[in-house]
Amino acid sequence: MEAKGVVVITLVLSLAAAAGAARPKETTMGLTRRGLASEPMTHLHFYFHDKVSKPSPTSVRVVDSVDSESLFGSLYVMDDALTEGPEPESQPVGWAQGMYMSTGLAKLGLLQVMNLVVVTVLGRNGPFGNVREMPVIGGTGTFRFSRGYAQLKTHTLDLKKNDAIVEYNVYIMH
Repeated sequence: MEAKGVVVITLVLSLAAAAGAARPKETTMGLTRRGLASEPMTHLHFYFHDKVSKPSPTSVRVVDSVDSESLFGSLYVMDDALTEGPEPESQPVGWAQGMYMSTGLAKLGLLQVMNLVVVTVLGRNGPFGNVREMPVIGGTGTFRFSRGYAQLKTHTLDLKKNDAIVEYNVYIMH
């Protein structure tokens, strides 16, 4: 009886070791493990220019906030330029159209909904965080049924004018 137990344990351990060795190698972001490695991935890099100040704002407040330091309740609509570099006169690559609203009672937090030319991004943006992440939830054309994420990093923020330039790295599976 003991010999059968040893054989069974040896067989189970051998199968477990073989299964672990046969597992595909991990790729960036665990795509192989998730079964997504065969899908094309596109990386987009650009700068988002949100200009609230006059003249010629590209983001306009359409609903005022309650009396709150976090601007809770404020709603903005935007039609912001996307450029290759952080300079406003840098080569344009598209437009971000959508809206954002302040949803944080205690500190500034934005719910952001926007189309970045061919993909849609929806999520929370904490503008004072170092690097933020928002999900890509779809797209059009080549990017139909796409998904992914955008990493945002504030390049410049003028608190007097409320103007910002934000660096975007967008990773899209399609």
